[in-house]
Amino acid sequence: MAVVEEFAPPAPTAADPASALRMKAVLGALLALCFLVLPLLRPGEFILSLATTLLITAIATTSLHLIVRLGSVSLAHGAFMGLGSYAAVLSAMKLGLPFPLALIVSFLVPAALGLAVGPVLLRLSGKYFVLVTFLMGEIIRLIFVSWQSLTGGSNGIFGIPYPYKAFASHTVFYYFTFVLAALCIGLVARVLQSEIGRTMDAIREDSRLAQCSGIPVLRTKVAIFTLSCGLVGISGALFAYFVRYIDPTSFSITQSLNFVVMNVVGGMYQLAGPIVGTVFFVILPEFLRGYVDFQRIIFGICLVVVMAALPGGIVGLIARLRLLSNKVMGENP
Repeated sequence: MAVVEEFAPPAPTAADPASALRMKAVLGALLALCFLVLPLLRPGEFILSLATTLLITAIATTSLHLIVRLGSVSLAHGAFMGLGSYAAVLSAMKLGLPFPLALIVSFLVPAALGLAVGPVLLRLSGKYFVLVTFLMGEIIRLIFVSWQSLTGGSNGIFGIPYPYKAFASHTVFYYFTFVLAALCIGLVARVLQSEIGRTMDAIREDSRLAQCSGIPVLRTKVAIFTLSCGLVGISGALFAYFVRYIDPTSFSITQSLNFVVMNVVGGMYQLAGPIVGTVFFVILPEFLRGYVDFQRIIFGICLVVVMAALPGGIVGLIARLRLLSNKVMGENP
């Protein structure tokens, strides 16, 4: 796999940044409102479960987006999600920690590992960073498989109890996931819109020039990598309590690749990209359930078409259409 820039060129920016920011805020508010009122429409347990899965996955993909905005692609993100998942479950079931503390542990454990290995990993770039994160992800997965006394090995951990009786209700758990997803994605958005976000973009464009400009490149990378690992750990904890069963296969290299593909399909240089990619990746297979024998083939073709025809992702296409519309309106007042 090549470096991030080889996947897609940066999406075009709008002529009026303030107007574009307002538009994103309005669209985000509308999307949040849709998720907020969904249970009130009584859609059924299947739709509610699908929406919950979408929210959990959105936390993971937006957390990876932080690393992507630095100009890197991590293939260990699924493994860090697994660390958060196992940390939350084991701290609750074996140590007896209450759920809020277990949720905090799910953030701290992968974040601590990210902080420990970040100064070494983030000195690498391009294919070397990708390969090393791939190896790291596999090492973590093998630990899940081998440490049977703690993780249950290949059998995993099943029968995970609800932290609260109310969580047995799909609606209650959905709203809890919605609140956490809003907080996590909101945090990512705040980081990207701050001075730190502009620093990240500068590092992605040219890390050496950024270093010469006085930007603490390695320190910034380690801080963002640590935050990203912690946030994906929270999604792992939510996944564990939603499915109530975890095993190493849930956090393999396939999961990490899925997160990367969601970012690429949606758009890699805007926060809306991973969210749109998550919707595409989670919803599309449900429309293909009637074609089980050909599901993977059809899904693969759809992904190839999107990635080939839309080099800036779905969000990049929307941005181009918006710029074209503004240009046409300007020429024909």
